[in-house]
Amino acid sequence: MDCGQCTGNCHPPGLWSRLFGQPSHPPLAFLERTKRVALVGCPNVGKSLLFNALTQSYATVSNYPGTTVEVTEGQLQVDDWQVTLIDTPGTYSLMPVTEEEAVTRTLLLTSALDLVLHVVDAKNLGRMLPMTLQLIEANVPTILVMNMVDEAARLGLSVKADVIAARLGIPVVTTSATRHQGIAELIHAITRHVTAHHLSPTH
Repeated sequence: MDCGQCTGNCHPPGLWSRLFGQPSHPPLAFLERTKRVALVGCPNVGKSLLFNALTQSYATVSNYPGTTVEVTEGQLQVDDWQVTLIDTPGTYSLMPVTEEEAVTRTLLLTSALDLVLHVVDAKNLGRMLPMTLQLIEANVPTILVMNMVDEAARLGLSVKADVIAARLGIPVVTTSATRHQGIAELIHAITRHVTAHHLSPTH
């Protein structure tokens, strides 16, 4: 049977056709509705707390192939898109020193990611933003997530997200994972990117 998506006849019926009564490959519309988004950042910036807030704490943990480094994955539904969220090991730079940083770099630069959420500590932007620039220079689609803004406010620090967004040329979202603040805005930013760039993974 010719479905118009193959150059020749469809493959013999497989699991997909037995389940859905269609050709043995999933329709392109289904494939385009799945996305992969990675969370990256230094240790102790609240990255895993944000991951749990986005995925409602349900996740699977596995070792990255060939290593003992754990990588956590969970799911986020945005509109009619199924987004796989990947919580990567903590890293300070795209120039790895540890095995964990090497795994994160490999995930960022060789995986078919549609978006990266760079989670930073809003109290220490001077130490965190150099990695943001590395991601931008590597042409990795990035949203900067300035977490711990409540702690920054208590220290009298003013976080000007709009100014930073204008200077970097990428979306910036402020959050407090411990207080569950800014999560809706972050999901909205993810949704905007997914729907606007649904055919543009990093590789």
